[in-house]
Amino acid sequence: MTAPMTVALTSRQSLHSSFRTALEQGDLGALSGRVPEDRRDALLTLLAIYDLHLAPIDTVHVRFQGHPAVARLKAELEEPWLAELEQRFASVPPEADATTVDGAVSWLRGVAVDDRLPAAYHWLANDATHEELVHFLALEGGPDGGFDDLVALCQVGLSGSAKLELGKNYWDEMGNGDSAAVHTTLHEDLVTALDLPRIPLDVQPVEALERSALNGLLATNRWLQPEMLGALGLTELQAGPRCRMVLKALDRLGAPAAAHPFYTEHAEVDPVHGKDWVEKAIVPLVAERPHWGPRILKGALWRTQLNLAFFAAAHRSVVAQHADAEVA
Repeated sequence: MTAPMTVALTSRQSLHSSFRTALEQGDLGALSGRVPEDRRDALLTLLAIYDLHLAPIDTVHVRFQGHPAVARLKAELEEPWLAELEQRFASVPPEADATTVDGAVSWLRGVAVDDRLPAAYHWLANDATHEELVHFLALEGGPDGGFDDLVALCQVGLSGSAKLELGKNYWDEMGNGDSAAVHTTLHEDLVTALDLPRIPLDVQPVEALERSALNGLLATNRWLQPEMLGALGLTELQAGPRCRMVLKALDRLGAPAAAHPFYTEHAEVDPVHGKDWVEKAIVPLVAERPHWGPRILKGALWRTQLNLAFFAAAHRSVVAQHADAEVA
């Protein structure tokens, strides 16, 4: 996405600020006719809407989740974004027949391999300073932030092998019943060990916002379930090699031991998860519903393209910020 989603109206307050104010005041009618100032404003507004669906209920005005004004604004922002995502997919067609099991699996694995190690991870492993590593990981948020809730939502309405595989995946996210091994707990340990900062959304690169917003788009539109299966499956297929590069950086820079378990877990387990996601979820689903094949691959392509844009932007942002700090 390179152009604004809509044309902005004159206003002293951004759409996402207006949206939050409207929620706090309970006056959703005030949003009528409002459009975002630019791409960042549109994505920040979408992320605030997705929070009504996905964030802890004591942190948002969740009672407005299904309000007609919220639903209308959500649709108005998502429609042009979806059109752009569709256009991206059309420009890079699968090399094989995605309606067949062999074609879908071959293409998905090929994309997973081709894009598994962006330049940012080589830089991280070999050249980044400790400060740059901390900044990058704070932006990255882990290879699969919020994956537990996403996989739980993705399995709704499925059956058989696919449902069992997503259930198994979710239980592993839950540490297989060990609270200390829950993946979000391991990430909290990482945050503490490295003193990772919490970077506000409004200062993150636009590419970071879009990467996060894709999860909300897929998780809050049930008709996009095939695309969500592809996006989450690709995440599992690619996380292992990237996590190994992070571990290399942690070792090179002498990071504390408590910083390792989160990425160690993903480096070891995610390759297995990726293989099982393909063989036990995607294969039976495409065999049963061939028309889902192209859509599963579409979601995977959306995920990899937004990931690559984010990694490149995060790399540039971190290097530029720390270069400026050195000059100052």
